[in-house]
Amino acid sequence: MSEPITIERNAFWKSSGYHLVERNADGYMAVTADFLRAYYTRPEIHPVEDSCENEHRLFERLMADPFATVSEGDLDAIADKDARGNYRVILDYRARLMQSGTIEGAYFSLFQDGKTITIPPLFIDQLAHLVMRNVMDGTEDPMQLRAAEIFFRDQKVTTDEGQLIFADAEIVEMRQKDGGFGGLGALVAEAGTQLRDVTLDIMTLENAHLYWTRSDRFDMAVDFRFTEPANDAFARVIEKFVRHFFKVEVQVQPLQSIKDTSWRYHIGLDAAASSFLNALYEGDIDFDQEQSPIAGLFQITFVEPTDAAEGLDGKPVYLGLAVNSDNEVKMKPQNLLTNLPVRR
Repeated sequence: MSEPITIERNAFWKSSGYHLVERNADGYMAVTADFLRAYYTRPEIHPVEDSCENEHRLFERLMADPFATVSEGDLDAIADKDARGNYRVILDYRARLMQSGTIEGAYFSLFQDGKTITIPPLFIDQLAHLVMRNVMDGTEDPMQLRAAEIFFRDQKVTTDEGQLIFADAEIVEMRQKDGGFGGLGALVAEAGTQLRDVTLDIMTLENAHLYWTRSDRFDMAVDFRFTEPANDAFARVIEKFVRHFFKVEVQVQPLQSIKDTSWRYHIGLDAAASSFLNALYEGDIDFDQEQSPIAGLFQITFVEPTDAAEGLDGKPVYLGLAVNSDNEVKMKPQNLLTNLPVRR
């Protein structure tokens, strides 16, 4: 008889790099030597056989001491122009991390007013992934973990038999290219042969336990409709996100529509939602549930009213998540970070 499979419930999103950082007393992630080494070994930085001696020497010095001081002279001594540029990018990223002190601090600092973002978008996505791994640490509900993916991975949206299906956009694109058959499928597609439609497992309460063994595959879709488990799970993730960054307690409730004729405050969680909610707030449009691009509507209330910024006066904050013209949801967690009316 085969041995039963042991599922380690807190071992999710190993690709986030969470094992490379350490949590401080506040629960935030400290920048470690191992975390920096992971970036130094990226293909853009790691020397190749014909790299010059100065580049090899600098790389070895940084691997030995990831926090080592690097001068402009050290960089100018590298023969390859592209390599010099790549080192400047990675060292600028390191400087931001070290100045902020924590991963969360570095992520938050990217979106402050007047700040110019100089680090690559890929690094920002990786930071968001790592931040959400820390936010969700200890979570035992796989539906919440799948909902949390929306914070750092774009979603392709389809409607099928009345459902509102969110599937990972990158995985959908990959499956469309190879039909789910890997390299063989890609060759078939290149030959012009029609591949089968993309099908992904839709997570339900019954099969949600499968997530633990495939969390890094990002290949489970969810039905995001109002009253469905994923919609409510997303609300719980927002509560955890706010608690993690601001140390305040909020309650998040899914909605079907905004019936408040004198609402005070709203936040679009993506560009499409911001545009729609602004127009709705200004009275330029009426809310039509059939025509609305809104995929998820929520309200935030502060458990302690004094945690809210002055002027909110106990009123809720409305949140919207919308589908854009490409049938995708591209959430911007920074909108919640920078716009939530909380006492800083």
